[in-house]
Amino acid sequence: MIEWREEGVLLSARPHGETSVILDAFTRVHGRHQGVVRGGASRKMAPVLQPGAQLDLTWKARLEDHLGAFTVEPVKGRAAAVMGDRLALAALGAVLALTGFALPERAAYPAFFDQTEALLDALTEGVGWLPAYLDWEMALLAEMGFGLDLSACAVRGVNEDLCFISPKSGRAVSRQGAGAWADRLLPLPQVMLGAPADLAGIQDGLVTTGHFLAHKLAPSLGDRPLPEARARLVDALARQAQTSG
Repeated sequence: MIEWREEGVLLSARPHGETSVILDAFTRVHGRHQGVVRGGASRKMAPVLQPGAQLDLTWKARLEDHLGAFTVEPVKGRAAAVMGDRLALAALGAVLALTGFALPERAAYPAFFDQTEALLDALTEGVGWLPAYLDWEMALLAEMGFGLDLSACAVRGVNEDLCFISPKSGRAVSRQGAGAWADRLLPLPQVMLGAPADLAGIQDGLVTTGHFLAHKLAPSLGDRPLPEARARLVDALARQAQTSG
């Protein structure tokens, strides 16, 4: 019998038989892991198995490659804290969906787990999470092998006046380096270079990361479409911008 115990974030839970669920969780040491929660479909377990919840997980299986079974204990919930904030709720859904979409099972990403956990906590606190979310998407691309190199111009090697990013290489390009090719490049929002973040800057940044998620990451995973939860977040940001304007 193989067994481990660790805290993790609940990404999703889907029905399994009449009374159980298959839980998909993200942990620091064991990565993204699935397992059956017996009785997980009960009313008693419903408040525990909420999206984004922090759980104390014990996983057991007879062999390493088996699906295995989870027993769970609640550590803290997050869904209830964001339920009244449409934007934060959409961001929570996007984080969980993209994590489940992109990360391979049983591969550890400890630094990315820490960043994900910190972002989820920022969402529940309702402070400073918008730039943290953009940083998180950039980190996701980097972990999956599609990191953006914004350190210097790909053409001239300088780190000044960086205004564009190559849609193919993900490298920054300066205004002078772009030259006549500027209309073939993506804009590089200054918020991605550490400039103060505002709603418009975050929206522009998500257009850029969205290009690489859709045209680099998704094709590498069998060309599956990005989770709809991300589009819902982008739509929620657009509505917020209209309201603020």
